[in-house]
This record gives sequence, structure tokens and C-alpha cells, in this order.
Amino acid sequence: MVPRAEFRSYYGRPVIKAPSWAARDIAGYFFLGGLAGAGSALAAGAHATGRTTTATALKVSSLGAVGLSVAALVHDLGRPARFTNMLRVFKPTSPMSVGSWLLGLYGPAAGLAAATAVSGRFPRAGAAATAAAALTGPAVATYTAVLAADTAVPAWHEAHRELPYLFAASATAAAAGMALAVGPAREAGPARCAAVLAAAGDLAASAAAEHRMGQVAETWREGRAGRLLRAARVLTVAGAAGAAASAYGGRAARPVAALAGAALLTGSACTRFGVFAAGIASAEDPRYTVLPQRARLDAASREQERREAAPRG
Repeated sequence: MVPRAEFRSYYGRPVIKAPSWAARDIAGYFFLGGLAGAGSALAAGAHATGRTTTATALKVSSLGAVGLSVAALVHDLGRPARFTNMLRVFKPTSPMSVGSWLLGLYGPAAGLAAATAVSGRFPRAGAAATAAAALTGPAVATYTAVLAADTAVPAWHEAHRELPYLFAASATAAAAGMALAVGPAREAGPARCAAVLAAAGDLAASAAAEHRMGQVAETWREGRAGRLLRAARVLTVAGAAGAAASAYGGRAARPVAALAGAALLTGSACTRFGVFAAGIASAEDPRYTVLPQRARLDAASREQERREAAPRG
């Protein structure tokens, strides 16, 4: 019999190199990109249903968010040329390449949509730009989850199935929060619905990820990541509850909606920063690189034993 394999790191040192990304830049980039992309999708809905004030506010906020997200990415890269160099080729198998092109397509569309909405000129061009931003926005909001899960970082890679759904829900919560914070109460109906659905999706995706990751999920519950993700859940639930309550608030509806929007925005930011912190913690601790390997070996051993014990026809 072959002895059971044991996985150890060299003198307890990390098995993989932790990403050199700065939390303020990259986690901020994750959050702002989600806010921008989901905001454009909600703006298109508001535009189509005649909620012009909310639509304009969301278009402007999406433009500001994508501008800040690109600035954060370039700051982390160190030189603007490194971003433009990624546009020299298109590699469908690379999340970074696909994401760079998505930003390159989404940014001008979001800019034109915001400019025409504010100026009131060229409505047809504005409608086309709004539609283009809405089509590319969801991909901008979620591709960062694929980018993170495509690495060897355990807390991200082990959640590769749930992470895109978590980022989509978190981005929708942020966009709904922005709509509640800046839009008039009479136009807030769709944003309230989006907030409640996003909160439910956020909690479900997070719980599913922690359940499937096994021991690696400890990085989502402990330390700085645990504090941020717990705060994110509390703020997201409180924001969704406030959004629903604002429908019956009468004169207090506007301040309640604004507070709910602020809670949803802050909760979404805490989610992105918490997931980022969990990834860094899992990369720096060799246990969380070894545990998934051991789990896969145990699963393979159990499957082999099952096949050997099965009766042969």
C-alpha cells in the first residue's frame, strides 16, 4: 500500500506568493467597478420607464465610479502605459485581458450616456449609449470575481462558483443604494425591489461559498476579513429593510431611503474589501493552500475505494 500523502510547506513558509495588490486600489477597484456596471443597468431601466431624475443621477454616478476605478487600477499598476498595453491584444482566456477591453468599451458608453443626460442634447445618441453601457455594465460588475477566482489564492479560487454571484448581488445592492440616496422618493420603487433582491442574493451566495469551501472558509470568518464581512451582512440587511420601509414612510420616506442607500453602499464596499482581505490571509497562511489539496486527495481516495467495493457485472 502506498502511504498517505502529506502536504507540508517549506519551514512553514507560504506555499504561494500573496498578491502584491494594494487593498485600497484593487478592493476599491472591485467595488467601484461593481457600482458603475450595475448602476448603468439600473439607469437603463429608469431611462426606459421615464424616471429621468434617477436615470441621470445613476448615469453620472456610474461615470464617476468607473473613472475612479480606472484611476485606482492605474495607480496600482504604477504607470498608465501598463493599462493601455493590455489593449494591444485580446485574449479570451485571460480575465485581465477581457476586463481591460470591457472597461475600454464601457467607459466611453457610460461617458456619452452621462453627458447627453446632463446636457439634454442628442437624445438618440444618449439612448444608444445608455443601452450599450447597460449591456456591458453587468460584465464590468462581475468580471473581477472571475479575475480573482482564476488565481491560486485559496479563499478566492475555492469560491470560484459563488464569487461571481456574490459580486453581482453586491454590485446591485450598491447601485440600488445609490439610486435610493440620490433619486427622488417617487421614482424609488424599482430601486427598493432591487435592494431587497440583492440583499437576499448576497446572503445566499456568501453562505453557499462558506459552506462549500470547508476549512478555507475560516479566512472569511476570522480577522479583518471576518469583521468586514460581518459588517457587510448587517449593513446590507439593514439597508434592504430600510429600503422596504421607505415605501411606507410618508414624509420620512426620503431620509429613510437616503440612510438605507448609504447602508447598502457601505455594505457593498465592506463585502469587496472583506473578500480581498480573506484572499490575502489565505495566501499568507500555508494551511489554506495545503487543505484543498488534502481534501481533493481524500475525495479521490474515497472514490477509488467506492469503485473497488462496487460489485462487478
